[in-house]
Amino acid sequence: MSELPPTAPTGAPSSPAHEASEATLGRLAAKAVRVLDDVCSAMPAGEDRPGQRAMTVAIADAVASESHVVVAAGTGTGKSLAYLAAIVASGRRAVVATATKALQDQLATSDLPAIAAHVPSLSWAVLKGRSNYLCRQRLDELESATSQLDLDLGTSEARGTIPARIRARLVRWAESTDSGDRAELEEEPQPWVWSAVSVGPRECPGAAKCPRGDDCFAEAARRRAASADVVIVNTHLYGLHLRTHGAVLPAHDVVVFDEAHEVEDIVSATTGLELGPGSLTNLARLTSGLIADDALTDGLHEDAAALGRCLAPLVGSRLRRGVPNDVADVLGRTRQRMLEVAGGARKIEDRGSAEITTRVARVLTAVGAAVLDIDAVLTPADGTVMWVSGTDDSPRLEQAPLDVGATLDALLWDPPTTGLDLTAAPSDSDVDGDGDEAHLPDTVVFTSATIPVGLAERLRVPADRVHELDVGTPFDFAEHALLYCAAHLPDPRSAAFAPATHDELERLITAAGGRTLALFTSYRAMNEAADALAERLATVDPEIEVLRQGELPKQALIDRFRAEETTVLAATMGFWAGIDVPGPSLTLVTIDKIPFPRPDEPLLQARREAAAAQGFATVDLPRAATMLAQGAGRLIRTAADRGVVAVLDPRLATAATYRWQLISALPPMRRTKDPEEALAFLRDLVAEPH
Repeated sequence: MSELPPTAPTGAPSSPAHEASEATLGRLAAKAVRVLDDVCSAMPAGEDRPGQRAMTVAIADAVASESHVVVAAGTGTGKSLAYLAAIVASGRRAVVATATKALQDQLATSDLPAIAAHVPSLSWAVLKGRSNYLCRQRLDELESATSQLDLDLGTSEARGTIPARIRARLVRWAESTDSGDRAELEEEPQPWVWSAVSVGPRECPGAAKCPRGDDCFAEAARRRAASADVVIVNTHLYGLHLRTHGAVLPAHDVVVFDEAHEVEDIVSATTGLELGPGSLTNLARLTSGLIADDALTDGLHEDAAALGRCLAPLVGSRLRRGVPNDVADVLGRTRQRMLEVAGGARKIEDRGSAEITTRVARVLTAVGAAVLDIDAVLTPADGTVMWVSGTDDSPRLEQAPLDVGATLDALLWDPPTTGLDLTAAPSDSDVDGDGDEAHLPDTVVFTSATIPVGLAERLRVPADRVHELDVGTPFDFAEHALLYCAAHLPDPRSAAFAPATHDELERLITAAGGRTLALFTSYRAMNEAADALAERLATVDPEIEVLRQGELPKQALIDRFRAEETTVLAATMGFWAGIDVPGPSLTLVTIDKIPFPRPDEPLLQARREAAAAQGFATVDLPRAATMLAQGAGRLIRTAADRGVVAVLDPRLATAATYRWQLISALPPMRRTKDPEEALAFLRDLVAEPH
């Protein structure tokens, strides 16, 4: 049987940047290092992290030279402080784009305040998409007796008016909140309720055309962002900023993509489009009660139902030859009806009513965006992929660029200066208020604990202007962690694999005394294993309880897992990243299979075909390696953590053509194929006092 590759060295790589004294650094890099040192020395557990310093120097040099940088910064590096120190020292305006709310909260409530203690002039703001903020005008319309018909949302579960008690609660909140941010509500409103009191960028007519434009929560958030030194956004919002050729965010000089391993998928999603029955019913909701011709509104509902019936049998299918004739017929009919809606809206006399003027503008904005989407679907642009996603009850058309790198070339690296073809229809409120032309950032930073192989090439970062480095990790993985591959298990594609993994999991979990995050590549595998383990462990060790994804809200599950050491948490892909459970509550991470993407996923299928013989190496392998590393990265979260990562897929040890690429993406742990060594390691950890 093939051996696992030798263990990689621990820690940050040796480089001149690590050894450099302040005198040998560039002026900006030296200033950035001083900011970093000031912040870190004030922290209770401040410690010297060469990798963090190297990262700060590399980013500061990139900002100074107006170039780009890709940084792999392993767990414990302190990457957010590293890039923030470089940004703040430069004095350049910056946007930090993250893929998770947890990291946004960390930046806004912890890291930036820590730096501001040493740089008092520093300002920052969190900016979200428009639909995250309460729309005062929509709320006013709810209170207006003349607009009650507008509350028919066109969905079976939410027809009729919003209950008076909920309206009253929203009104009270609107009067007391400073931000209008949905996240501040004590009780999460139902989706249809929030839809009735918010607008998206493709509905909003703009502050200049809205009676409440002066005190609009979304506009206030944009003004705060426009005056801030650092703006924190979701990566999806930055994708929309690119799609609209710089019309969403304030001008900035630097952008940092934290959790950069997600950039490819997010840019692909945000520069593409979605179109389904919900898009049509939403327009019908906006039109209802505004245009006297009820046949138009009823027709949109009928078109939505017809589109759903046509798309339902196609869910999961890639549309290689464009949309089928029946779908094209529905969309063509809908397009004409939308133009009639726009024509009817333009004929409405406002009679001095600001509310009517705003509602007309909202309908015209939504119609313009929807017509663009329909045209894009009926006549797909070269280099795009189209498929049907969702469920039979809620299908939708999706279109995305085949080559994300080409998209970024056109939108970020080398956009045309004339003849821009806007794929979205941003309202005038989505354009910077200072009247400046869109300004592309001079420096782009990509960073993550795990950088997918070939990321810079796939994103087409200009090769002559990019520096790539791996600053390692300060944690001693070789001493504190063991990577165990269950090489003796059957092939994962065989029927014998599942019961064999249940046996293996029982032994490992028993040795760990619970304390296990069991990660699975499918819900079916998770549920089968959780059922089997709950029954077996009840006999073997009754103190061990099996929790599973879906039993409680995600954060409640994590909190309980963290608090109760003798628990096992079984979960799927949503728990492979962003889970932070330091200490003895997490001593064992198990991974059932190498997380290769599904072969029938339409967009990746198209990219494999385009890559031909290199499809597996350029599409599947980088994704699997990144996801595997993300899952394994849940184990060691502090310098004191110890434990085992157990991969139950024997291909990690036996697949000669790709196992080394997977192994090299993982933290530098000691490795074994011997189950007794793994069990002994776990038993020793459990026996240690803590």
